[in-house]
Amino acid sequence: MRLFISPWVKRVAIAIIILAIALVAIGAIYEQTARNRAAKDYPAPGELVDVGGRRIHLNCEGQGTPLVLLEAGADTSGSALWQPVQEEVARFTRVCSYDRAGIMWSDPAKDQRNGLAIVEDLHKVLRAANEQPPYILVGASMGGPYVMTYTKNYGDEVAGMVLVDASHPEQTARLAQATGESESDPIPFAFRALAAIVWTGLPRLVLPDAEVPELPPQTAKAITAYQPTSLKAAFAEAAVFEDSLREAGTFRTLGNLPLAVLSRGKPWSAFTEAEQIASGLTEEQFNRAEAAWASMQAEEASWSTNSTHQVLADSSHVMQLERPDAVISAIKDVFGRVTRADATP
Repeated sequence: MRLFISPWVKRVAIAIIILAIALVAIGAIYEQTARNRAAKDYPAPGELVDVGGRRIHLNCEGQGTPLVLLEAGADTSGSALWQPVQEEVARFTRVCSYDRAGIMWSDPAKDQRNGLAIVEDLHKVLRAANEQPPYILVGASMGGPYVMTYTKNYGDEVAGMVLVDASHPEQTARLAQATGESESDPIPFAFRALAAIVWTGLPRLVLPDAEVPELPPQTAKAITAYQPTSLKAAFAEAAVFEDSLREAGTFRTLGNLPLAVLSRGKPWSAFTEAEQIASGLTEEQFNRAEAAWASMQAEEASWSTNSTHQVLADSSHVMQLERPDAVISAIKDVFGRVTRADATP
């Protein structure tokens, strides 16, 4: 039996296909125009350093030694979140922040984005920019395992360390056990889909603007402008988080390296109802998770015999924005211990 399709149906189908192609083409043009506008309106505040056919954004300020290197956590904002800290640290020594491959102003990389690859990029960019060790490494969140891996591979360059509510090598399993929740996919399907169609301009239309009241409006606008193009790289890192955590977990002995550990301590009652709902946890689950987190943070402080550990009861995870003063004080403390040790005959 032969299926009959009326000419009218054919014409409608063809019109729909043409419209879809036209919309995709318009979206691609819109996305490219937006990228060009972002590059013009929000240029990199630092230097774009060539590391072998691609460029890494390195933003350095101030003078002095040891140099403080700020390693960001796992998100699409990169070095921008360090601005309140960097401006103050630059008053007493040289300080650099940077964007990992594909984040904000840095070019993407083709290789797997695990901790070892990230550490090699950082080492290359510091050498290419002629930024000399020794370094005080400051790692926030997932930046903590990255600076531990750097120290494992280039320990002779590291003079001190600050861990800012840093991730722990065993955090995934221990937090899941504490909450009774199964280990979830770090990248929900909807976000994977958005990352795959960035070129169409749709993610730029649907993603919310970055709301970061702690930063200057121009910086928040830059984060918004580069957020769609940073998605793929951020997800590439997230896809191999467990590999990066395992690698960092093979090195937990810092000897007497000056170390400062800052940990969150904001209680359930201090969060708004909307924030509590967004956490996806009950109050009991939250408290168990925070107890597990506190235990892991105490372990991190034990990795050096020359460490301090401060719990901030008025801060949650992103304390470089919530309590930049505490982060700056911790950096000053480690800086002081390093320079005093250097001055000792």
